Amino acid sequence: MTDVVSIDPRTGQAVEVVAQETTTDEVDRICVAAAQAAAPLEAMGRAGRAALLRACADALEVARPRIVELADRETALGTTRFEGELSRTTFQLRLFAEVLDEGSYLEASIDHAGDTPMGPRPDLRRMLVPTGPVAVFGASNFPLAFSVPGGDTASALAAGCPVVVKAHGSHPATSQLCADVMSQALAEAGAPPGTLAVVHGVQAGAHLVQHPAITAVGFTGSLQGAQALVELIGRRPDPIPFYGELSSLNPVVVTPAAAAERGAGIGTDAIGSATLGAGQFCTKPGLFLVPDGAHGDAVVESMIAATEALPAQVLLSSAITSSFLRTGQALADTDGVRVLARGGAQVSDDASRVAPVLLGTEATTMPDAVTEECFGPVTVVVRYADADQLIALLDRLPSSLTATVHRGSGETELPRVLAERLRRRAGRLVFDAYPTGVAVSWAQHHGGPWPSTNSQHTSVGTTAIRRFLRPVSWQGAPPELLPDELKDGPSPVPRRVDGVLHLAR
Repeated sequence: MTDVVSIDPRTGQAVEVVAQETTTDEVDRICVAAAQAAAPLEAMGRAGRAALLRACADALEVARPRIVELADRETALGTTRFEGELSRTTFQLRLFAEVLDEGSYLEASIDHAGDTPMGPRPDLRRMLVPTGPVAVFGASNFPLAFSVPGGDTASALAAGCPVVVKAHGSHPATSQLCADVMSQALAEAGAPPGTLAVVHGVQAGAHLVQHPAITAVGFTGSLQGAQALVELIGRRPDPIPFYGELSSLNPVVVTPAAAAERGAGIGTDAIGSATLGAGQFCTKPGLFLVPDGAHGDAVVESMIAATEALPAQVLLSSAITSSFLRTGQALADTDGVRVLARGGAQVSDDASRVAPVLLGTEATTMPDAVTEECFGPVTVVVRYADADQLIALLDRLPSSLTATVHRGSGETELPRVLAERLRRRAGRLVFDAYPTGVAVSWAQHHGGPWPSTNSQHTSVGTTAIRRFLRPVSWQGAPPELLPDELKDGPSPVPRRVDGVLHLAR
């Protein structure tokens, strides 16, 4: 059996053996247990599952000191970062409990029997029901919010789906700790055995997505990893939905008016956003479109100064470090690209750390290479001459999770044109701010056209639950066989009755 080892990225040294890689037989046993848990978990109802989510949030809060310390040790992202990420994670769990309390996610509808212009209609009642056990793949860069206790898990459990998480190899100890804390909380709150489990190892992940008990997959990671999993899922006799968050450039446009008003401030804040978490956020702004001229120069000069002031940064793993050094250098060596600034010179002899880099190019010579995501602290500036050139640049960009416009005070004409163009290529439009930091709320969306994601609903925001539900209609069903949400009488959830929307009462 192969050890699952926890590495300290600051030293590159192994610290502990967390577990053994999960064998095929163990994956099978875990998935069978998840399948057996599906019906009783659904039977707990909305109130029962809401209590489970709140119990998990409370337990994670109690374990906060251990979780924060361990997550920092495995990722080098800092305890301040994890204090915030854990708060976000517990908030997310409680928010999905509120989603269950409110109930509109079920899309409950009742059409009573009656005459219609098409003829007689039978009694029809429809709502969403859980799909069954879900596989979740933890993300390297968010050991909490996008891993074992993260949005995929929270939304799946809320939907009534047992969850099997494939722990990420960059933080196996944190993943196992969170799984242990949540599993105990779930058991104490009355969840059926098999409601939540974790597996370790690449082969375990491959077997997981092919197991017949699994009905959907949530994934945050690389495009290459996603494509490999999709290929495995395609071999199943019953292919299942794959919800992936994959690759994102997250372009930022600085209009001439914005550069004239606050160019230096934009430049400083831009680098702060682009290097947050060592540039390892899926929402990292990787490409800045800055106007030519003196005002644009002020933006770039500020970006240069901010980059040069940065220390070298530790990345999540040796594999990510190697990839950053390889792809970052290849990008810097690309024709038409020049190095504008480097940071971290004072510790450049430390192989575990990398220097932040600012690269530059021109609209007329921009190579396609700068439109590809580069994970880590590298930022590219593209200078444009006028609005026509800027719009032509936008048409060359891949789709992203986000797109940002910095505009002048009261400026609307150019921002309106830009927003319309960018809306076709992004799932979240940001104005006069930065895309790093994704609020968890009812109005949030964390997706975009391919290759940023491959689905309409993703792991952040309340509609994340929609991925793990499917519609069922009951025709002519006797009342005793209907779910409570579809019975006549006072409505426990918002629902549409004979075409008219009724609130819960």
